[in-house]
Amino acid sequence: MPDQSPSSTTALILAGGQASRMGGSDKGLLDCAGRPLIAHVLARVAPCVDAVLISANRNFDEYRRYGYPVLGDAEPDYPGPLAGIARGLEHCTTDWLWVVPCDAPQVDAQLLARLIGACHTQKVPAAVPVESEQIQSTFALLHRDVLASLRAYLDQGSRAVRDWLRTLPAAQVECSDHPEWFVNLNTPEELAACAARLVDTAL
Repeated sequence: MPDQSPSSTTALILAGGQASRMGGSDKGLLDCAGRPLIAHVLARVAPCVDAVLISANRNFDEYRRYGYPVLGDAEPDYPGPLAGIARGLEHCTTDWLWVVPCDAPQVDAQLLARLIGACHTQKVPAAVPVESEQIQSTFALLHRDVLASLRAYLDQGSRAVRDWLRTLPAAQVECSDHPEWFVNLNTPEELAACAARLVDTAL
């Protein structure tokens, strides 16, 4: 197996959703405890990987200000996270791609370590966390060689990340001891509650 370490990993931050329950706002740029959500995620993710890519489909200049390459979807009209993951794999120059949503400001480097360890132990090209029996598919770790599988899946017209992951030899990594890693924010109420938690943590 190729090198399985943080230094051989690129993080792909998914910031291309429609955020319909947020009034269509660009979720990654929403303020949370004084800074945009994507800034929280980058602060936690960037130090533990070799490279970072941002998947977006609007406000490209705003995202470029963070100093990382910004990838637009190859298809119009919000084709979903799998299209962003495909673009990430196409541009990935490391062995591994770690997918992280832009609205998960409590994600932690320990998660990456667990995923890397599972791929190494089980000798598989993908790992996905499981929290309270729920597969957290948009936090998966993928070897760049799975791109061909993903392209074939997309060519069939399929779009579900979880269903595609089921076609791979993928390790399922138990992470129920840290549910906060996977708290993503889909409503203004959830955003406000998370901001309050982050402020309390910083005090």
